[in-house]
Parts: sequence; C-alpha cells; structure tokens
Amino acid sequence: MPQTPPSNRFSRAADSAREILGNFKGTSWLIGGPEGQVSHTLRQGFLAAVLIMVGSWGVGWLVMVPGSWLQLHQWLLPVRTTTAGVIICAVLLVFGALLLLRSWLRLSQRITGWDHDVALPTMRKAVLLWGAPLLACFPIFSRDVFSYLAQGGLLQAGQNPYEAGVSELPGWYGIGADELWAESPSPYGPLFLLLARGIWFLSNGTPELAVLLFRALSVFGVALMLLIIPMLARAFGSQPAWAIWLCLLNPVSLIVFIPAAHNDALMMGLALAGIWYALRRRRLASWLLLIAAVAIKPVAMVLLPFAVLLPLRDTGNYLHRIREWALAGCLAAGLLFGGGWLIGVGIGWFTTALGAGGEAFQAAPVGLLGLGLGWLIEAAGGPGHQETAGWFYAAARILSAVVLTVMLLRPALGNPVLWAAYGLTVVILTSSIIQPWYLLWLLPLYAVVHVYRGRALMLVTLLITVMTLLAMVGQLSVAQWLDSVLVQLIALGVAAAYLIYIVLLDPNTAAMFQLRERSERWNTTDGWLRLNRLSTPETSWSVTSLTHRAGQT
Repeated sequence: MPQTPPSNRFSRAADSAREILGNFKGTSWLIGGPEGQVSHTLRQGFLAAVLIMVGSWGVGWLVMVPGSWLQLHQWLLPVRTTTAGVIICAVLLVFGALLLLRSWLRLSQRITGWDHDVALPTMRKAVLLWGAPLLACFPIFSRDVFSYLAQGGLLQAGQNPYEAGVSELPGWYGIGADELWAESPSPYGPLFLLLARGIWFLSNGTPELAVLLFRALSVFGVALMLLIIPMLARAFGSQPAWAIWLCLLNPVSLIVFIPAAHNDALMMGLALAGIWYALRRRRLASWLLLIAAVAIKPVAMVLLPFAVLLPLRDTGNYLHRIREWALAGCLAAGLLFGGGWLIGVGIGWFTTALGAGGEAFQAAPVGLLGLGLGWLIEAAGGPGHQETAGWFYAAARILSAVVLTVMLLRPALGNPVLWAAYGLTVVILTSSIIQPWYLLWLLPLYAVVHVYRGRALMLVTLLITVMTLLAMVGQLSVAQWLDSVLVQLIALGVAAAYLIYIVLLDPNTAAMFQLRERSERWNTTDGWLRLNRLSTPETSWSVTSLTHRAGQT
C-alpha cells in the first residue's frame, strides 16, 4: 500500500489537535474551528499582538540612560538581565510575530466576500484590536526612532543635521541612536526635523517620552491611511476591505508603523490624503499635503508629479500637464527651500536625498553590483572600489530619472496613482540600498487601484513573511553580558519551525504559497485581467474615469 506523505500526516495531526482544542472550553475561544469564522481570527491576532508586546519588554530597544525609570524597574530586570528571561521574551516575540502573520493570512480566508457589508468594518476592527497592544511595546524591528530624537536634538542645539551626524550631539550614544548613522547626514525632510526638534523640547531629550511622542505621529499617519485608503479604493474601483487588509494588517506594517514608530506612516498618510483631495479637485489642499509628505521624507517627490495630474479632465493635453507641474512645483520649491532656510538647514534635505543610504551596507541588487564592479576594477589596477561604486549608483539614479520622465511625458498617461506606483518601484529597484519598509510605500498605491491574486499576491505574501522573520530575529536587543548568538539561534529555531508549518504544512495557509495560479488584477471597470493586459492605456487618463465620484464616496 502507498504510504501517506509525512506532510499530509502532519497536517491531519494538526487538524485533529485543533479540533480537540476547539472543543475544549478553555481554548475554544482562541482555536476556533471552521465554525469560528472571523471572530476567532481576530482574537488570535490580538493574542499575537500581546505576545509581541510582552516579548518586546525583554528584547526590545531600551535606552539605559541615567534617570530612566525603566532602567532598574523591578519587573523588567528579570526579563532583560537574565539568560532565561531574554530567551523567553525572544521566543514570545518571534512566535507572536508569526502568529500575527498566520492571523493575517487566515483573516483573508474567513471573509466571505470583500464586497460584503461587514468586510470593511471587520478590517478596521482588526487594525484597532491588533494595533492596541503594540502601543505598549518597546521599540522593535529597528531603533531609528532614537536617531529621530538625536537629529531633533542637533537642530535644537543650533546644528544642521544635514551637515553634522548625531555623534556631534553630547551624550548621543546614550540616547540610543545606532552607531551606523553616527556620521551620516539626516535623510529626512525639514518638516520632520522640525517635528523632531519639538519632540526633543517637549521630552527634554528623555528617550522613553520621546518614543511615545514619535509613536503618536506614526499612529496619526496610520489613522489617515485607515480613513483614506477605503475612499480611494472605492473611487478607483478596487475593494476597500482588501486594500486595508493588504496595506495595514500585514505584520510588517503593524510592527514598522506602531512599535518601531517609523515616519513612513506619516509620510504615506499625508501623501494619500493629498491624492484624495486631488481627486476632489481641491488643488491647494492637495498640493500642501503632498508637499508635507515630501517634507517628511523626500522620496515622496516621486509621487508629486503624478498626483498633481489627478484633477485634470484631459491629461492628454501637454499644456494642462505643464500648468499643473509649474504651479505645484513653484509652491513646493517655495515652501521646502524657504522652510529649510527659515529653520537653518538650507537645501541640505534635497542634496542629501539624492545620495541617501551612502553610509549603509549596499545590500540591494544595484548596491551589490556596484560594489562587485568596484572591486573588479580596483583589482585590475583602476580607481578605488568606492569611487567606481559611487559612479555606478549615480548612473542607476539617472536611469530611474529618465524612466520617470518618459512615463510622465507619454502621450497616453495611465492612472496617475498606478503609474506613481510603477515609478516608485523603479526608484526603489535602482537604489543602492533597499530597506524592508520600502515595500510599505508601494502597497497602498497598487491596492487602491486593483485587487491582485495569483502569483503576484503570493510573492508579496512570501516577501512579507520573510521580512517578518528576519526583522524579529535580526533586531533583538540583548545585554552585552549575555550570549546574544544563543538567543538569536533559539529564536531562529522557533521561528523557522513555525514558518515551515505556516508555509508548507498548515492546510489552511499553505495554499496561499502556491505558484500554480496565474497573476491577475481586478477592478470594477475591467474585471479580472492578466497583469500585462492593462499596462498600456489606449487613451490618456481622465478624472471622469473614476468609478465613483470622489466627492460622493
């Protein structure tokens, strides 16, 4: 007789265990068999967020500065200063992150239909329920939030963060800023530096209070996205609930936007609000919001020339395009350069943005190619590898600028939001460094225009899965007297085992990692079409192409 494959036996055993636990009063609220539907998945995600929260208390980033009330807290000492406590917290963190991943995947399967009346309220409830415990986390995933504070301190001290690294700030290391950025100029816009300066002033440089204030800014960005994404999705003919599920409920978004308090949430919230007002033909409000997004992170400049075309009834008219670009461009230049001059940083935000990431390891494909080419030329007797790599990176940036220009000047312009997504994708792929959260810039721009399925969605899901694993294992804060390698290996083992279960063995989630289904995208105008069927528009986009009028949604 043919033997049953081990994976099938494991899946049946998992189903049996789940059925038993689902019938047990103490665990039925959490396990939730087929009859459980959405409510059980919501509770599982909430439990995952609680596990992440507790785990962060042991291995999240905590600055040990004099006067910190958390430094010697009696409840924290056992979980931060002992091997057993740190290992337990690391396991809770990675297990919680992957349980959150599984809850995110299962939530999409338990929704009976994305256009159902309860789908959007359910997604909003999930954001609130899963995000609430993360508000009480210590910073995880990265400690950039401490660099934000240090750069605000630099500006408060009268120094220019675009010319001086945070190492110029007295006691900078005690603030918690990563030494990788000690000598690097700030990559952020003048508005964000002004906000960081305000937070430094309000917190008096106290890291714990500053983290909460930066987190409040990030949560404001999340609230904007939670409000705007569904309205944009309705206007463009996508599914609002699906867009929220993809953009805000995946574990990378939740962790980057809330515990890590990254300013990407604020940038995207302002940019999407600007896009919404552009659809409503409220040009000044739209331009101000889009410029504010650029003033948070200059990469939002890529979106600006596309988004300002949204109010046009005829984008095929070059004079109309030039008019919008000229008016919005003059306002942007006046506010950004003038604002930079007023706060004493000049145009450093612009020149720094062009070379952002130069101090970090060039881990992107373009970065690795540049370094490899540099070493080869140096070995052959040419100039130093850094000089050659720098020229290679500059050429890649020029290439991305050429692609953007060609897109903007095409006679038949596609949907400006979708084409902004294409343009930003090109900019990211030609960058010498790619950070995991760059994906979060792209997801809303694609999701509000189309629903995706098949291999395209599977690859995005797989990318989010891998980033969740790497972020949780690679960014653990472990005291120097403890064996950090041991802690990471144990965390990696737990994460790998659960990841294998989710991707290969769990009969409910493994189906979402199959390559069989072809990539397609959908909106109400075109229905389901292959990805390449909508790439080249026959006529230039017009605001009259909207599925719903923006002012009525």
